[in-house]
Amino acid sequence: MGPGGSQRGDEARMIGRRTLLAGLAVPALARAQAPGTQGWAPMHAIRLLVPYGPGGGADTTARLLAGPMGAVLGQNVVVENRQGAGASIGAAEVARSAPDGHTLMMDAMAHLVTPAMLRLPLDYATAFAPLSLVTELPHVLLVPNTSPATDLAGLLAYLRGKPGEVAFGTSGNGTAGHLASVILARRAGLQVLNAPYRGIGPALQDLIAGRLGFVFATVASAMPLVRAGTARGVAVSSLQRVSAAPEIGTVAEQGFPGFEMNEWNGLFLPAGTPAPALAALYAAVRHAIADEVVRQRIAAMGAVLVGGDAASFGAYLAARRPVIAELVRAEGITPE
Repeated sequence: MGPGGSQRGDEARMIGRRTLLAGLAVPALARAQAPGTQGWAPMHAIRLLVPYGPGGGADTTARLLAGPMGAVLGQNVVVENRQGAGASIGAAEVARSAPDGHTLMMDAMAHLVTPAMLRLPLDYATAFAPLSLVTELPHVLLVPNTSPATDLAGLLAYLRGKPGEVAFGTSGNGTAGHLASVILARRAGLQVLNAPYRGIGPALQDLIAGRLGFVFATVASAMPLVRAGTARGVAVSSLQRVSAAPEIGTVAEQGFPGFEMNEWNGLFLPAGTPAPALAALYAAVRHAIADEVVRQRIAAMGAVLVGGDAASFGAYLAARRPVIAELVRAEGITPE
């Protein structure tokens, strides 16, 4: 055989070897994929945009999910922060993105509150495709350890005896803690003062010092104070008691049926994202929240894993959107 024939034979053997290796790699990739991800695959890295600053609940949750999701999708999921204007700056960027499955958003309660407080050139109800409600974050109703109240009835009696004199603290107007306080005041017929802070930390400091009558704070923020004896938990904002504090009754079971006001974190895509992409991304979310490390980290945040599908998340938003809008309008809630 001449030199040309020998070269062609070598090339054929090399092609055959590459084909064999490729064939061996496909089953390995298939084993790595979560069920439901085979119908669509990202062409490049996925942006997971968080319309808040680093370190908060939405940011932490996004970063916990990014690695496991990327592992089964075969592309990196890169978390980016785009904070400002009640989370509307980041939301607008996501809404303008191509609806091809390569841009996600991890949003929170502001997704419902901001459109009710601000005039925006963006209809949140139609600009986004809900993907999954990832977590809910119940709040604990705290009072100072010097308060005469040991339960919700005692707190209400104390507040009714001092109409217009006692303030409640929040981490800002329109937050879940603020809305929970306003709803409780409305339903109980209380006259209380709103004291918004820039973050829950300063509000809790003033609560401990006795300068505030009560504060709704997330479980993660509240329970260290309860365990240390510097504050007292008298109710929780979820419909069910929380595992971190099973001894504290819900607001609902203490005389206010149906009371519920939790922070939450959920994933969205631009409206019009194709169904195969939605299905694959949701399968990746389910894979991520099944990861034991993710579950432990989320539990440590005081959050409750939900992982509901797009339909249930859409129904969740549709039920709450008009309630939040009416509350913001009736109470005249505005950005600080």
